[in-house]
Amino acid sequence: MGILFADTRQIATARHMQKWVILHPVYAKTHVMREDWDNLKTVMILVRRGSLKAAAGELGINYTTVARRVAMAEESLGVRLFERRSGGYFPTQAARDVAEHASQMELSEAALRRRLEDSVESLTGTFTITAPQLLFATHLATVIGAFLQAMPNVDLHLRATEEKLSLDRREADLALRISRDPGETLVGRRLVPQDTAAFATPDLVRRMQDDPAAPVEWLGFDFWKTTPRATLPAYKNQTIKMRFDDMAAATGAAKAGLGVIRMPLFLGYAAPELVRAPILPPQPYIDIWMLTHRDLKDTPKVRAFKDIAVPYFRSVHHVFCETRPR
Repeated sequence: MGILFADTRQIATARHMQKWVILHPVYAKTHVMREDWDNLKTVMILVRRGSLKAAAGELGINYTTVARRVAMAEESLGVRLFERRSGGYFPTQAARDVAEHASQMELSEAALRRRLEDSVESLTGTFTITAPQLLFATHLATVIGAFLQAMPNVDLHLRATEEKLSLDRREADLALRISRDPGETLVGRRLVPQDTAAFATPDLVRRMQDDPAAPVEWLGFDFWKTTPRATLPAYKNQTIKMRFDDMAAATGAAKAGLGVIRMPLFLGYAAPELVRAPILPPQPYIDIWMLTHRDLKDTPKVRAFKDIAVPYFRSVHHVFCETRPR
């Protein structure tokens, strides 16, 4: 008699489990997967994230629940998965093996869900979009408002982060990314090219225009080695006043008149306290891409969002880029 599965998750992971039990007899108990999945997933996330606190944040639970699930996984599997030390939880090789296996299960489940969703031609259900926070705060909010007005039954989730969430694992359904390499496993299109330019407060810009020989103090970033290249030759006296690890913080300093900032055009134009500084003409920057998993590219929600986003960003092309045509 064959095995009867209770749900689609078990169907999707059966082949992986069969291979796992053969290769790792000590883990044979894991054929009872439904109740053990949360524990295995917790082990996987803890290996990825490196701490109980970070794993708890990603899973949306408290860190004591993470520790309890790890203990349950160890009891079920019969092996020690983590060394408990003063510095935290440190994965053993067995934990890494479990994490790799659970990752394959996660991908199989996500693939099955994509296929099932693709078979349901409906503009309902959950739809998760990820994009940089500053893009959400400026232009993407307009697109989202139009999308929700047209698709009121969609349960929209927004994840504003610079982190590249996995579309393979369904951490998001659609991503807007500032990237030179969108990735071979994803499909999409360049939404809009970008330029950067120099911005400062009007008072500071007037001083620069009146006396190009006066010192120009840049608000730089941690990765800067020197002041920006391609600045106009009249401005010879340039220094980096301070360095930041965050664009929002650097923008705040620029708004306070603390120096000149180089930033994407769309961010500079979105700040009413700032104007273009004459020291640096617009320079090509990294493009903005709209991407999804290839299994989702023709689903109704992705098509609907694309039909709104593409013409909107075409209409505001000049806010993002001055050096390249549409």
